[in-house]
Amino acid sequence: MKLLAACSPGEIRVAAVDETGLVDYAVWRPGAPDGVGDLHRGRVAARVPAMAGAFVRLEGGADGFLPDSEGGSGVSEGQALGVRVVRAAQGGKGPRLTAHLDAAGSALVGAGPPSLLRRGPGAVERLAALHPDAPVELDDAAVAAVLRPVLGERLRLTRAAFDDDVAAQAAALAEPEAALPGGARLTVYPTPALTAIDIDLGASTGARGSKARTQFAANLALLPPLARQIRLRNLSGAILVDLGGVSVSRRARLGPELQAAMSTDPLAPRLLGFTALGLAEILRPRVHPPLHDVLAGPHAAGLAALRAADAAFSARPHRAPALRAAPAVEAALRADPVALADWLRRTGHPFPVRPDPTLPACAWSLDE
Repeated sequence: MKLLAACSPGEIRVAAVDETGLVDYAVWRPGAPDGVGDLHRGRVAARVPAMAGAFVRLEGGADGFLPDSEGGSGVSEGQALGVRVVRAAQGGKGPRLTAHLDAAGSALVGAGPPSLLRRGPGAVERLAALHPDAPVELDDAAVAAVLRPVLGERLRLTRAAFDDDVAAQAAALAEPEAALPGGARLTVYPTPALTAIDIDLGASTGARGSKARTQFAANLALLPPLARQIRLRNLSGAILVDLGGVSVSRRARLGPELQAAMSTDPLAPRLLGFTALGLAEILRPRVHPPLHDVLAGPHAAGLAALRAADAAFSARPHRAPALRAAPAVEAALRADPVALADWLRRTGHPFPVRPDPTLPACAWSLDE
């Protein structure tokens, strides 16, 4: 096992890799972190007994939710207190908080207005803690200098963290479809309420023998790669899986194997059972936003443009690129306090960014 951290302006893509391929994958944007692990001094904005908790005002005016079970039961409106983010804002809901802090965190809180006191760990630190024996290969000396005090001798500077194979596996996670062994395919359909996964067995049922037996065996073989895709894409909350071909009455027999396939997932997803329609019901805790949310929107498009520009500049440093982008993409890049400054640090040249209203939303183009 090893961790690979591929750096581009404003973004670090982090992959845990073993001999079978990607095991974990995350995207870290220092200019727009998801906030998990952040320590705040907040102020109670409202007690909500019907929701068994309280809303706490954070720096910048955002509100997080503090459940009674996490220290919200004894607070009163206007009270200042220390809180830590345990679940990122997602799905239109603000961050989830806890007031249960360690001694070091409590000592930082003090008195005063709502304020961010300490950032939580980024994706490199988080995956390094999850895989404590894995060496970390990173391809930016400035980022390595920041992380060296945390990672020590585990950290190695390399020319390019991702080879073509790892880069292709990471890029594939941006697509809603994934190829599975034996010609089967998995398709992810996110909705605000849940994530649906459809499995098409395709050519995987082409072997001779009983159709029912063949389809059952094919589904059984696909459960480990299904669990891997759920983990790599960080699908969370309610997940419904439509297995391919197996009759509704026989699907429950796959339950123990599906739960076993998910047993190595650090978020400990639970198989709740099968619906009357034969859909597997999985509950995976929400902590960080799912990958399909992270990779969507103008900010993600702008950082993808910077990554492409960085690769083009590395190949031909005598030809500095410029960016034409949809206005929302241009605005998102300028709002990021790190991305364009990171480009300047890496290249020594400013990066011209021009809004082009004729481009579709989230579209961009590199010009020389």
